[in-house]
Amino acid sequence: MVGKPQQVTIAFDVMGSDHGPAEVVRGAAQLSLESPHIHALLVGDRPVIDEVLAGIKHNGERISVHHAADFVGMDEKPGEALARKPESSVAVAARLVAEGEAHALVSAGNTGAGVLACKRHFQLIPGVRRAALATVYPTRGVRGAKQDPFSLILDVGATVEATAEDLVAFAVMGSAYARIISRNEQPKVALLSNGVEPQKGPPRVVEAHQRLSQMKGLNFTGNVEGIDIPRGTADVIVTDGFVGNVCLKMLEGVHDTVMELAQYAYKESLRWRAGLAMLSSGIERLKDITDWEQYGGAPILGFDRIFIKAHGRSKARAIANAGKVAAKAVANELGTAIQEGLSR
Repeated sequence: MVGKPQQVTIAFDVMGSDHGPAEVVRGAAQLSLESPHIHALLVGDRPVIDEVLAGIKHNGERISVHHAADFVGMDEKPGEALARKPESSVAVAARLVAEGEAHALVSAGNTGAGVLACKRHFQLIPGVRRAALATVYPTRGVRGAKQDPFSLILDVGATVEATAEDLVAFAVMGSAYARIISRNEQPKVALLSNGVEPQKGPPRVVEAHQRLSQMKGLNFTGNVEGIDIPRGTADVIVTDGFVGNVCLKMLEGVHDTVMELAQYAYKESLRWRAGLAMLSSGIERLKDITDWEQYGGAPILGFDRIFIKAHGRSKARAIANAGKVAAKAVANELGTAIQEGLSR
């Protein structure tokens, strides 16, 4: 018999997203109606939050507010901003999670400020030297019990210069996340390199390949190249933050370009309109699998607390889904799974 879901409190950094506080509050309100096992702790300017809540449907028993009037803007330098604003919403939210007032943090604000706030208030899991920002991307194939059309890539920006030891830790963390969130029992893990041969790539990648090949309990499949990313050859692709961030921006750009070209062709040519009409179901499928709002956000892996970084452009649905992902990671003890993987 399946028991009730674990009660989880998620701290939401309400301030600092591209759309302002309203969308984050709406997302938390939606979550309060959809997920009875999740309590939303909204951290931000109380009068602003109360005003938004007053105008929308929500379950007041599943939402509480912690006042934090200040916030870090998207264009601010994280270190300087947090030094000037120690009571900013993201810093206060991270502190509340560290103190046990909430189980996880969700933020759609400044990524650097979020990571830095976590570094200051959370602890790294034993065996992890550097945290990693992971993100999902659409692929041809599906995987796991959920038939998930996304694979995971990490790091995409938190650790620019990763050592072989870091890459091994990223592989373990990514594998644990894919098992829990996508319900993929044996995710295929690969290193991103300039060739599939074990000796290809810079020394840190070659060394990481050697180490990962000897690890028990990890489904390491070797190296993959850039062309394998959209194919979905691997469920988890491991790289350093510099290369990963370049790949992420390229994937986002390809999607935007394809959609813009389709719109241009539709306007310019009757022949193209007819062709696009015939392909409409395929285009809708492309829109579905590249819709980042349905998976909510990207995990920052490596800390003893859960941090889900939602996209800065997130609207209510994405915020609600980020909260659900955070709650699932907490309920399935993601940190413990990572620690057990590293101990092997």
